[in-house]
Amino acid sequence: MTPPRAEPELAVELRGITKRFPGTLANDAVDLTVRRGEIHALMGENGAGKSTLMSILYGMERADAGSVRVDGRDVRFTSPSDAMAAGLGMVHQSFKLFDSLTVAENVVFAAEPRRFGLVDRAAARRRVRELAEEHGLSVDPDARVGDLPVGLRQRVEILKLLHRGARTLVLDEPTAVLTPAEADALFAVLRSLTAQGRTVVLVTHKLREVLEGSDRVTVLRDGRVVARLDTAATTADAIAAAMTGRAVELDRVHPPGTPGAEVLKVSGLHTASVHDVDLTVHAGEIVGIAGVAGNGQSELVEALAGLRPVTAGRVALAGDDITHASATARRAKGLAYVPEDRHAVGTAPAASVAENLAMGHHRTSLSARGLLPPAAVRAHARRLVERFGIKAATTEVPASALSGGNLQKLLIGRELAHDAPLLLVEQPTRGVDIGAVQTIHDELIAYRDAGHAVLLVSAELSEIRGLADRVLVMYEGRIAAAYPKEDADERTLGLAMAGAGTAATTTEAAERP
Repeated sequence: MTPPRAEPELAVELRGITKRFPGTLANDAVDLTVRRGEIHALMGENGAGKSTLMSILYGMERADAGSVRVDGRDVRFTSPSDAMAAGLGMVHQSFKLFDSLTVAENVVFAAEPRRFGLVDRAAARRRVRELAEEHGLSVDPDARVGDLPVGLRQRVEILKLLHRGARTLVLDEPTAVLTPAEADALFAVLRSLTAQGRTVVLVTHKLREVLEGSDRVTVLRDGRVVARLDTAATTADAIAAAMTGRAVELDRVHPPGTPGAEVLKVSGLHTASVHDVDLTVHAGEIVGIAGVAGNGQSELVEALAGLRPVTAGRVALAGDDITHASATARRAKGLAYVPEDRHAVGTAPAASVAENLAMGHHRTSLSARGLLPPAAVRAHARRLVERFGIKAATTEVPASALSGGNLQKLLIGRELAHDAPLLLVEQPTRGVDIGAVQTIHDELIAYRDAGHAVLLVSAELSEIRGLADRVLVMYEGRIAAAYPKEDADERTLGLAMAGAGTAATTTEAAERP
C-alpha cells in the first residue's frame, strides 16, 4: 500500500484575516498559505488588500480577526521587530538604506558584530563577503551605498535580511526600477535562496515575472481571495482575468502616430546631472525615454518642467524660449506635467480629492472673476473621477486617503484635462493595477492622436515599447541611443540601458519625427 503523500511544510499560514478601516473592508477572511522553499506571488489590483495583508504579516497592522502562523508556530506580532525575530524580512519598494554609509555598515546596522564592546568593522566586512559569496549577491562591502546603482542597492537590502537570519523574505514590487538584465539576476538570486530552503513572497504587478519566476500565485480582488493557481498550469490572461474580473488585452503595442509640427525643442541642455541633451517632440507623437533609475531621466524632466535650473542650453515650447521660465509660466504657455513623485510633487495629500483635481485649473477653466465656485469644482471632480475610475469614498476626502494607484489616476486625469500642447509624464502606471494600466495607456494614445506632444519616461520597457513612436535611452546623464519604434525591442533597449547601446546615437536620431 502506498503511504499517503506528505503535505509540504508551511513557512507562512494566514487564516481568516479580516481588517476593516473606516468605510473599507480591506481584508475579508483571507487565507494565504506559503510553502517552505517556494516563490509565492501575491497579486491583485490597487485596493485589493495586498499591502494590508503583508502589513499584518509583518507586524505593521493588527488584524481584526484571524490568525498568523510562521514556521508552524502561532504568532501575534506587534511590530516589525517581532516579525524579524521570528525569521521574516521585508524589502520595501522604497529602500531603507543610508546613502552615506558603506555596504557593510548598512548590512550590519543595529546588528553589528562586536569585539571588546566595540563594533568590529573587519568582522562586518568578512560577514558581508561571506553572505555575498554564499548567495550570489556580489557587492563590494566597502562601497558607499549612495554610489551604487539601484540593482546593487537592492542586493544590499537582501543581504541585510540574510544577516538577520530571515528565512522568509517578502519583496514589494522588487523590479520596479531594474533593467531586464538586473531583474533576471534578481530572480536567479531568489531561486538560489529557495533552493537553500528559504521562502519568498513576491508582491508584484508584473505578470511576466510571476509566470517565469514563481511557483504559485494567490490573487486578491476586493479584499478576498479569488484564485489560487499553480504557475506552471496557468497563463497571463487567466491571472489578469482573476485580478480584474474581465478579459484584459496585455502588452498591446499601439500603432504609431502621425507627427506634425515641432512642439518641444531641447538644444545642448546641461544641468547638474544632465549633459548636452538634444531632442525634439512633435505634435501627434510620443517620445519615450528609457533608462535605469539614476541616469538623468528625472533630472531632465524636472529641468523641462521648470523645477531644476538649466546651466547651459536652450528649451523652446512651440517656438517660445522657456529655458529660464518659472514652472507657472511654462504651464501658462502650454505644458502639463505628471511627476514621478506623486506624493511630494504631484499632489497635496492634506487637500481633498476635489481640490487636487482643481489644481492648475483654478486659474483657467474653473475661475470665475478670480473666484472658484464650489459647485464648479465639485462638478469638475465628479467628471474626472468617473472618467478615470478613481476610487474614493467622496471627492471631499483628503488625497492621502487614496491608494497609490488611485492617487496616480487622479494625477493623470488632472493633467490630461488641461489639454496642453505638451505633456511631460514620468512613470504613468507605477503602482497601478492591470485594468487601470490599460485605461491610462488608452488615454495617452488618445491625447497623442488629438494632436498633442508627449514626452514619456518609464522604467517599464513594455510600456515604452507599447506607447512610444521613438525611444531615447539615457545613460550617465546623456542620450546614449535613439531608436524608431520598429527597432526598439526589449533586448536592444536593455543593452543600451546598461551602457552598451550600438544604434543611432546622433542628434538627428534623437530629433527626427
